[in-house]
Amino acid sequence: MKLTLSTCFIQVHDPELALAFYRDTLGLELRNNVAREGFHWITVGSPSQPDISIVLTNYVNGGPDDGDAIAALLAKGAINGVHFHSDDLDGTFEKLREAGAEIVQEPADQPWGTRDGAVRDPSGNLVRIDQAPAA
Repeated sequence: MKLTLSTCFIQVHDPELALAFYRDTLGLELRNNVAREGFHWITVGSPSQPDISIVLTNYVNGGPDDGDAIAALLAKGAINGVHFHSDDLDGTFEKLREAGAEIVQEPADQPWGTRDGAVRDPSGNLVRIDQAPAA
């Protein structure tokens, strides 16, 4: 059996702010943008990985209490977002700094053998970025 990643979802409080971060700051391409009844599903992805998509959404499958619980977790920064590779980690973080992103951890060599850093997206999701392995 061959199993591959297709799509992951990131919960956001403001889809338009999230789109600006993931598209304009991180450089992902916009693939789809659907709004319905106050909810939004924005699909982005890396041009180098056309088969993998990230959906930025404010939709919560549940009742009002579930939405409040998710909003509280987002506000605390308690929800992990996504991990990316960059071929220029320091350059990526410079771009993030210039865009005003909240830097959680500057790029650093980690004891487990990678060099990475972390930022928060506009909703508070933790986004880790590491240096892509040399080809």
